[in-house]
Amino acid sequence: MAIAFVMGGAFGKVVTVFVENIFAPFTGLLIGGIDLADKKIILKEGVAEIKDAAGAVTTDASPELAVEWGNFITASIDFIVVAFVMFMIIKAMNKMKKAEVTAPAGPTTESLLCDILNEMKKK
Repeated sequence: MAIAFVMGGAFGKVVTVFVENIFAPFTGLLIGGIDLADKKIILKEGVAEIKDAAGAVTTDASPELAVEWGNFITASIDFIVVAFVMFMIIKAMNKMKKAEVTAPAGPTTESLLCDILNEMKKK
């Protein structure tokens, strides 16, 4: 079980790198050079720290407040890739289980009765 968690974490990291460094550039190229990582809706502009002539801080800095929807789209694509791969793995495992469970076909009742009848006719 622990190995599965470690492998899952590593696989998630690989998918993230794939989406951010391989998939996103091609997608951006196809849709006109748009980089999803930079896309956001700014709710409140950030303010830099303001100091007076003596060096005392008169206004504290405040960070930008933004909804980063581009990162959400990237994370959603990550999820879809991981979900698809997991679906394919589980589908393959279920197919293998069905192949293992299927018992080899033996003789039917009718063929056994015919064999018995043929043996009785020989005597």
